[in-house]
Amino acid sequence: MNTFSRRRFLIATVGTGLITPEIAARAADTASVKIVNPLVRQRADAQIFRHDDGWYYMMASVPEYDRLVIRRSRTLAGLRDAQEVLVWRRPESGKLAGYIWAPELHWFDGRWHIYFAAGDGDDKFHIRTYVLSNSAKNPLSGQWAFLGALETPWDSFNLDATSFVHKGVRYLCWAQHEPGIDTNSNIYLAPLAGPTTFAAKPVRLSIPTLPWEIIGYKVNEGPALLARHGRLFLTYSASATDANYCLGMLTANEHADIMEPSSWAKSPAPVFRSSPEHNIWGPGHNGFAVDEKGRDMLVYHARDYRDIKGDPLFDPNRHTRIQVIRYSADGVPDFGVPAAIGPLADT
Repeated sequence: MNTFSRRRFLIATVGTGLITPEIAARAADTASVKIVNPLVRQRADAQIFRHDDGWYYMMASVPEYDRLVIRRSRTLAGLRDAQEVLVWRRPESGKLAGYIWAPELHWFDGRWHIYFAAGDGDDKFHIRTYVLSNSAKNPLSGQWAFLGALETPWDSFNLDATSFVHKGVRYLCWAQHEPGIDTNSNIYLAPLAGPTTFAAKPVRLSIPTLPWEIIGYKVNEGPALLARHGRLFLTYSASATDANYCLGMLTANEHADIMEPSSWAKSPAPVFRSSPEHNIWGPGHNGFAVDEKGRDMLVYHARDYRDIKGDPLFDPNRHTRIQVIRYSADGVPDFGVPAAIGPLADT
């Protein structure tokens, strides 16, 4: 249905009582709104999802690395101008007073949970994963309680926790430095017993070994899961957070034992990388969302320029972007190339 037909349908049905004038006006207005990239400027490591309350929620790292904020909207496009609500700020000193990175919002066990990484005031790179919890139906309200640190196998650098349910079991997937392995971070998986504890010993799914995974740093981080067409597609980010940052992917059959590392096959080349043609650089730390039409969407951050002055960590211009995912004939996601700046063509 095109925009004109949609408006005519809305006007015709207002009088039936099925749609109020207010709903009709709101639907007509949002029907013509296109997603514009960047969707949200200066927001990295973004997570966007549509909860079963009908709202789209977004969390991301802010350039100051000092707080946790949530925004929500009835539409994906609306996240661009949605009010951002502060839900937690790091203390002035001591534990958790360092860099605050990569938050994710999840609903389970009748509560909201935020997983986020934090350093300490006297050692900002002493990065560990922590969890907050809130029983309010609206996570922008209510009180957030501090549950503590994620109880990982080693007291070492870890971050980028994400959670998903597979065959009725809730899992946590994250990145961590494992003592004795000469990498910055690898990808790990475990079923959850509680928000901060595991029901089984975690397993290592991926180590950065391929040439495109070890440029600048030996990194596998930022895992995200897409379950489609009888398979699980686990994307992750690799290499330094400059123009070399890119996405890799692990694939498993949905009936396989996903706690068995051999069930996962690694793609030999990046599945998403910088686009010189569109001048979009370092796409990574992705997530997945579903748009109002039911299409799968790739969420990621990237910069609008290749060359960075100073440390990439302190360059604020990693912007949240979004685009439609296509699929090959055999059901494998084809992410294409980063979309150009401006209105997304197929929205």
